[in-house]
Amino acid sequence: MDHKMIAKQFLITGIIMAVIAMGLSILFRIQLAWPDKNFPFLETFLGKWAEGGRIKSDFYLALVTIHGTIMVFFVLTAGLSGTFSNLLIPLQIGARDMASPFLNMLSYWFFFSACVVMMASFFIQTGPASGGWTVYPPLSVIETAIPGSGLGMTMWLISMVLFVASSLMGGINYVSTILNMRTKGMDLWKMPLTIWAFFLTAILGILSFPVLVAGVVLMVFDRSFGTSFYLSDIVMGTNILPNEGGSPILWQHLFWFLGHPEVYIVIMPALGISSEVISVNSRKPIFGYHAMVYSLIGITVLSFIVWGHHMFVTGMNPLLGGVFMITTLIIAVPSAVKTFNYLATLWRGNIRFTPGMLFAIGLVSFFISGGLTGIFLGNASLDINLHDTYFVVAHFHLVMGSAAIFGMLAGVYHWYPKMFGRMMNAKLGYLHFWLTFIAAYLVFFPLHFLGLDGVPRRYYAFTEFEFMKKWLTVNVFVTWAAIMAALAQVAFLFNFFYSIFKGKVAPQNPWESNTLEWTAPVEHLHGNWPGEIPTVYRWPYDYSKPGHDVDFIPQTVPFSQTMSSNLPHDFEGNAEAEKIQQDWELANPVTENKG
Repeated sequence: MDHKMIAKQFLITGIIMAVIAMGLSILFRIQLAWPDKNFPFLETFLGKWAEGGRIKSDFYLALVTIHGTIMVFFVLTAGLSGTFSNLLIPLQIGARDMASPFLNMLSYWFFFSACVVMMASFFIQTGPASGGWTVYPPLSVIETAIPGSGLGMTMWLISMVLFVASSLMGGINYVSTILNMRTKGMDLWKMPLTIWAFFLTAILGILSFPVLVAGVVLMVFDRSFGTSFYLSDIVMGTNILPNEGGSPILWQHLFWFLGHPEVYIVIMPALGISSEVISVNSRKPIFGYHAMVYSLIGITVLSFIVWGHHMFVTGMNPLLGGVFMITTLIIAVPSAVKTFNYLATLWRGNIRFTPGMLFAIGLVSFFISGGLTGIFLGNASLDINLHDTYFVVAHFHLVMGSAAIFGMLAGVYHWYPKMFGRMMNAKLGYLHFWLTFIAAYLVFFPLHFLGLDGVPRRYYAFTEFEFMKKWLTVNVFVTWAAIMAALAQVAFLFNFFYSIFKGKVAPQNPWESNTLEWTAPVEHLHGNWPGEIPTVYRWPYDYSKPGHDVDFIPQTVPFSQTMSSNLPHDFEGNAEAEKIQQDWELANPVTENKG
């Protein structure tokens, strides 16, 4: 039940799921690059799904579906929030553990069982769910539509309900811990930005995941009990199905009402981690702390009123489309505020290029390049051309996929010493960063051009249409880049598991950081601190403060010990403290200007 152990469980499960999902993507990239070639090794691995060494079209769709589901939910939601919320919330706010350690443990085991159910669907006769990760009806509702609409889809739905239960137990825990269990002196404006991000992410999850469950329950009714929530006027071969009055668009509304907050559930913890890592390694206070918090709050609120931008081509009223378009373009503002603040924090800092810092800067790069294409897709008129093409795939793999993965990796490299008491090898970290960074751009950047040319996503082969054949060479290039990206992860996996046992033993505060988790001893113990929990006196970003002899002042240092570097606004209007400071400055006249 210890939060530090649960964090490790989430992380290692997430890493295993990420390896599986990356393997699936390599399989379908091979199919897209060489659609006419036979690869006997595929039959060895996949059996009847790849008879004669070519992936079957049904199974291709299943690969795409499960790859997306694992990456979005199991890696980037559970792996990212589950790991770092659990590790950092108690340690950074000064709590002994979570509000309910028991619920916390349940949250992990529900997530684990969701993974098991999802993976088990590969071992049934009809194969895994194959409706795309968004499982749109009627493909997902009519059990006889394609092989992947049968038992595999049922297992997908069960797995998602288990996953949502896990997320809710985690989220309720994170919110109550942050609101009720902060140590003495830790008010909300002294919390690190990581904690703000985890707090708002948990609120997003609590408010949006239940809507998905509602949609899934209706889908189970349609599949098993003959209702017609999502079905109407369906013809199967020569049969007209009796279902009337439902609408597949209803599912899209329910799904995307979760699905859009979901992409912020994915990116916000990564942004919070980057704020902390960039500030520590720039040796500068984070630029615009309050603006960073307000932009996170703005994203949280706005993310609930933009879901319709996934549905511009469903025939919605253009007025409604216009509303969704405006809210979508407005949500770009807080995101841009965060981007500029990262750049301003880096500006003229004494930057330490640790592997964690490189990945945090990599996140900023992907967030900018992937975010720009979101402005194209958020325009209803442009989206008519771009919807369901590779342009969409390129956009969200950069801004959500790559950026969030890089935030997660930044967190792993940065807090590894806190988790395992040892340091990861920095040289392998640099190798991992550069190979992954270059490969990710080589994979996803070319896909924008396929999308602008109108190449649809989820197609099994591009040889059917004359105009798509010119992209075959690009697909070969992208597939080789993807294989390079997969091989780069070998450096990380070796570094990660080897360092647990054989890494250099970590000092208590390896990055000279201000936050509370580095005041706890290296060896783990229940309750985090032997003796009293430290008291907090200042915000977490006092780096390189003029007048102080070292370039960091931990949150636990009172102002009475830093008279030479205190600034008027530090006292937050406490008249007594200001008077003491003025008396001290009169008694100790400054020889040089401390500005």
